[in-house]
Formats: sequence, C-alpha cells, structure tokens
Amino acid sequence: MVAEIPGTNPDAGVVMLGAHFDSWTAGTGATDNAAGSAVSMEAIRILKKLDLKMQRTVRVALWTGEEQGSRGSAAYVKEHFMDSADMKAKPEWSKLSAYYNLDNGSGAIRGIYMQDNDMVEPIFRTWLAPFKDMGASTLTIRATGSTDHVNFDRVGLPGFQFIQDPLEYGSRTHHSNMDLYDRLSANDLEQAAAIEAWFVYNTAVRPELLPRKPVPPVGQG
Repeated sequence: MVAEIPGTNPDAGVVMLGAHFDSWTAGTGATDNAAGSAVSMEAIRILKKLDLKMQRTVRVALWTGEEQGSRGSAAYVKEHFMDSADMKAKPEWSKLSAYYNLDNGSGAIRGIYMQDNDMVEPIFRTWLAPFKDMGASTLTIRATGSTDHVNFDRVGLPGFQFIQDPLEYGSRTHHSNMDLYDRLSANDLEQAAAIEAWFVYNTAVRPELLPRKPVPPVGQG
C-alpha cells in the first residue's frame, strides 16, 4: 500500500518511510509489524495536519511479503529504482533522498543505525538533538538487516532502520502467539511517530539529497 504527500517541487525528488503490515501466524502481528505501520501512518498524519510545505514528495509504503524474505519492498525497489541483479539505475533511482524503516516492535526510538554510511553522522546528530530528553540520542555506524530497508541499501540508496527499546519483542512477542494488541505501548509509539515525522520533514526540505555510499558491484548488493 502506497500513499504520498506531493512535494512543492516536482523535480526535487522523494523521501520514503515505511514498515510491513503482514504478520506471522499464531498472533495478530501487533508488534511485528502493525506497530511500525501505525507509526508510519501517524508520521504522515502529523505532516499533513501541520500543513508543512516540503519541496520533496513524501511517500509512505506499507509492505507485504516481509515475513517471506522482504519480497514486497524488493519488488518495489526492482521496479522503481534498480535491479540488484544488474545494478542498472532506473530514472527514479537518482530522485530518492532516503528511506526510513521501523520494524523492531513497539519500543520507543533511541536512535538510528547509519548503515555503514558515516557521511550522515553530522546530519542525523543535528536532527536527533531535540529528542535527547525523550531518550533518543544514539547513532551507530552499524548496519542492521532482516527488514525492508536492506533492499534500498543493497542498490546504493540511503535506507535506514531506527533503534528501538526491545521491550518484550525478542523474548515474548516476536513470531509468537503473544504478539497481540495489549503488547503495544501507546506512549512509545507516539514518541516514535514524532521522531520519524521530524526525520522525514528534514529530509524533505534539505537542499541536497542525503549522501550516498558507493553502489555495490553486481552480485554484491
């Protein structure tokens, strides 16, 4: 499912955010990943409610097939940006500034994985500064995987996953029959939506696209 807020400049490019709305069997997929989907939708609602004028289009995508190997986002990246099999860029590849993903449960955001892209460190540090009192200040150069931002990263696009409090995600709810609505933390989800909206807004109004890593060679994406 894809929706967007058109930018004021059609040539300025796109910022994406997303999560996956499919779920594992047994539970109802509340923390994996209705939580991330709800945060993405709330971030968009915040930007719409504030009627912010952003030069770049903001596009939200809620993926299916993540539980089967991130197939939804992989198909989207292949169709719109680049096929990792040949690494030949499509026209939209040069227009995407960043993709932000949320897929580690219902916990509050504590920072962001920079995905081995140290060029974004000073940018993200500035953007996180207002949320220090809310517990979000961590930047790690580490790359994290096993979710939808990886499909963007493997074709040289800036794709990022936020760091979250683990809560019960790894110990109780992830892929279990305990992954139910009552395991969601409303306050943490509100905090995450505010931070994600802020990152998306700053990316959408930044004069330049976010810096990119080199495109991996064919077969190494």
